[in-house]
Amino acid sequence: MAAPTVLVIGAGPAGLAAALSLRARGVAVTLLEAEEQGRVRPGSRALFVHRDSLRLLEAASPGLGTAIARYGLVWRVRRTLYRGRQLFERTYPEPLLGRMPAFTSLRQVDTERFLLQACTAAEVQIVWGSRVESVSASSEGVTVRAADGSRWSAAYVIGADGARSTARRATGIAVSGPPVDAFHVVIDVEADEGSPLLRERTFHYRHPGLGGRNVLLVPFTGGFQVDVQCRPDDSPADWGSEEGARRWLRLVVDDSDAGPIRWASTYRFLRVVADQFTDVHRRVLLIGEAAHLFPPFGARGMNSGFADAAVAASAVAEAFRAGTERERAALIGRFAEVRHGAALRNAAATERVLAHLMPGPGGRIRQAAAAVLNPVLPACGRWMESAPYGAAAGPADPSGMTRGRY
Repeated sequence: MAAPTVLVIGAGPAGLAAALSLRARGVAVTLLEAEEQGRVRPGSRALFVHRDSLRLLEAASPGLGTAIARYGLVWRVRRTLYRGRQLFERTYPEPLLGRMPAFTSLRQVDTERFLLQACTAAEVQIVWGSRVESVSASSEGVTVRAADGSRWSAAYVIGADGARSTARRATGIAVSGPPVDAFHVVIDVEADEGSPLLRERTFHYRHPGLGGRNVLLVPFTGGFQVDVQCRPDDSPADWGSEEGARRWLRLVVDDSDAGPIRWASTYRFLRVVADQFTDVHRRVLLIGEAAHLFPPFGARGMNSGFADAAVAASAVAEAFRAGTERERAALIGRFAEVRHGAALRNAAATERVLAHLMPGPGGRIRQAAAAVLNPVLPACGRWMESAPYGAAAGPADPSGMTRGRY
């Protein structure tokens, strides 16, 4: 039986960030990942890494946040249209030299590549192909068993093992959240570096070419992502296949600007939060998608996971220095309270966003009125631009353990 100080389950963005944050605090850590080394995960997935996250990653591994920022794309123009008519446009200045940009846009697989390189440099032990089957916690520590028969013990476990988290289920923690019937289609399209599609993020309300469906175009390094909000009676197979996507893509962008489709997928919005972020013994800490799932508006998922990871690592490091079990439990409990509160705020923000994107008759009338009034009341265009993203969730940790937007 191996006996690391801390086990992290899951080598996604949150798990890799947690391992790095622990090593930065001098804590020994082993990371267990179900997939084999060299895995290839399709699609762009989470695109945005915000400034707060870049700073957290820079603190965990000097140079990491800077490297991700430089590799990613910082587009400078945001546009919002309603039925093909522009309501809002803003151009941002060039990022200041030597400062983190407000965000950077890159595929999640590239973000994970940078994180994995940093973990290797920090000598994080990663056990690939180790699918965790059980997690058993007590007041003295945690025992983890994997499908290959290996058995691990640790003082603490950080569960970053995704939406179907074994760490969460094994500790009896439930998740809560309303069902959402709507689905979206997302495609990744390759584009040359000089393509105009890589210069701006564009949101279309009621796109006239797609029967009034909402459409979001977001550039990233190497291409752009197109997100279409489908109707309940749309066929995921028709809209989400590469053949179907190629048919409707030409109604959204000029064929001369778009390269091959590299990925097509459908997804349904999930908005759930774990009822607790730690077990009753205060030995298992949940972060990332093991703790919450949000729709992608405002890039709350991965960025919130980075904040979870930083706060969890800080709490565990402080717990090792605490004098009594009661003090240790209180520190882990504070992590759970802080990050659960942030998750609830994120969930509330995405609920408001969904209500705006899928409005009833009254909401549709307000949006149409805002589009009509915008030429004389520019605030209407600003409202239409900001509404799909929701307000920031506030400090990651108002107690001062660490701070961040999500």
